[in-house]
Amino acid sequence: MREMRAMDSVDAKLLAEVQRRADLTAQELGEVLNLSPSQAARRRARLEAEGVITGYRARLDPARLGLAVQAFVQVQMAAHSADNAAGFVRLVGTLPEVVGCWTLTGEADYLLRVWCADLPALNQLIHHRLLPHPAVARVQSQIVMDQPKADSGLPV
Repeated sequence: MREMRAMDSVDAKLLAEVQRRADLTAQELGEVLNLSPSQAARRRARLEAEGVITGYRARLDPARLGLAVQAFVQVQMAAHSADNAAGFVRLVGTLPEVVGCWTLTGEADYLLRVWCADLPALNQLIHHRLLPHPAVARVQSQIVMDQPKADSGLPV
């Protein structure tokens, strides 16, 4: 990884644009930034090389994939040990329904963001995959009713 140089307002605008639409061509990015396509491409390549841009992803429509239930699941551990944490993280890595996992301060130790086809699938995940794990003491879920603000990029 190259040493990171200070970002300017053009870099910030570039980052905002690629977060909004990662498939921009160098030509399109140059037009947005008022740069030539080659200058825009070099800036994007530099930000990738510096590790500021870590990758690109497509956003998929959950409903078109048959995923109707989004939920946040709080997990409280039975005991706090490195082995328990490692075992639980390994389990989470095997669950495709879990699309995000965070460790937390407070009562819950982990927060999982999950997508399931329906409520029975969420029930199956909680009661047959999470709760039986020996490291798990308690699980609490909140089902998402609506998402007024879609996932967005980082503030730049």
